[in-house]
Amino acid sequence: MLDVLIIGAGPAGLYAADQLSATGYSVTVVDRMPSPARKFLMAGRGGLNLTHSEDLQTFVTRYRNAAPFLAPLIECFPPDALAAWCHELGQTTFVGSSGRVFPTSMKASPLLRALLRRLQTNGVELLTRHRFAGLSSSGEALVQSGDEDPHPFPARAMLLALGGASWPKLGSTAEWVPILKEHGVGIAPFQPANCGFHVSWSPYLKERFAGHPLKRVEFRMGETSRFGEAILSEKGLEGGVVYALSADIRETINTAGSARLLLDLRPAMDASVITEKLSRPRGKQSLSTFLKKCLKGTPFEMALLREAGPLPETPTGLAGLIKSVPITCTAPYSIDRAISSAGGITLTELTPDLMLKKLPGVFAAGEMLDWEAPTGGYLLQACFATSHRAAEGIKRYLEQKSCVTSS
Repeated sequence: MLDVLIIGAGPAGLYAADQLSATGYSVTVVDRMPSPARKFLMAGRGGLNLTHSEDLQTFVTRYRNAAPFLAPLIECFPPDALAAWCHELGQTTFVGSSGRVFPTSMKASPLLRALLRRLQTNGVELLTRHRFAGLSSSGEALVQSGDEDPHPFPARAMLLALGGASWPKLGSTAEWVPILKEHGVGIAPFQPANCGFHVSWSPYLKERFAGHPLKRVEFRMGETSRFGEAILSEKGLEGGVVYALSADIRETINTAGSARLLLDLRPAMDASVITEKLSRPRGKQSLSTFLKKCLKGTPFEMALLREAGPLPETPTGLAGLIKSVPITCTAPYSIDRAISSAGGITLTELTPDLMLKKLPGVFAAGEMLDWEAPTGGYLLQACFATSHRAAEGIKRYLEQKSCVTSS
């Protein structure tokens, strides 16, 4: 009988296949897509951000409520271990100026090709266009190929690495949710993460400035602030600094119906300095011309200020608005365009080895678990760390089964 069936050929599934096959276990990986790791490849188009080099104590805080669960897993498989694994596959890495870690090639495809070659050498069978259709009464996976009826796929252990619910066109469809719910496994509803948000811009702003970048700005959400760049789109706001605050924004919308962001257009200037500049004689200049001369203000910034309502008449009031432009977010963008997702198998459903308590012999890893992380390398690091723990857990489970059988 096959030792391990892995369902899902993303980074979590393929890494576990690598670890298990290297130990001598027979492994088959099935995936519904025509080729493996499609979302992984798309993530690497602009430069594959594998992980981050910051100290682990700070690193694990990025996972918010899931930090207590993920911290021991990441400590067992930290960023240095992930980089070392890449080096084993012939893919060197480097630390960028932001602290983010990338492969030297900057792409996902060379790493994926090297991994697939090693899996083939280790005898791993990869079956594409095979869909996970359920579990039999005896706990075996039901796998469907094309139009055929689902059939049992016996294995001594099973790893589910089916991803979350973002970018379903690349394979993360969350079709597995009703299957596990049917067996009593608790699932937190999926929500978009690292996503843009809808804002009710005026027709003028949308027509004139949709697609305009916001560079070197700071956004504040409650007590949290982030510096970076964003993009004003026709339907709202998106971009790195917005993604970094997306969990706070989304949860506030869930609770209050909307979320108010405060945009600082001049984060490098104190309000007192801005007030002093705006206190200079204006003469007959229009406010737009005056702001352009005093603060290098742009028509786009002027339009943003007017979105908040009538402009303050005093220098102090106008300086305060420039430092805190209110923007109301009403809803996240659709999950099918989100970089990642929040939600999934609730963490209390798992043993420390990531086996499902209600389904002995069935393990889970990656984005299908209920955690979320910002961009910056934290997403992939958690996927690999959970896969590493699940692979170690499967080894222990199979060893225990062998001992019981032999006795």
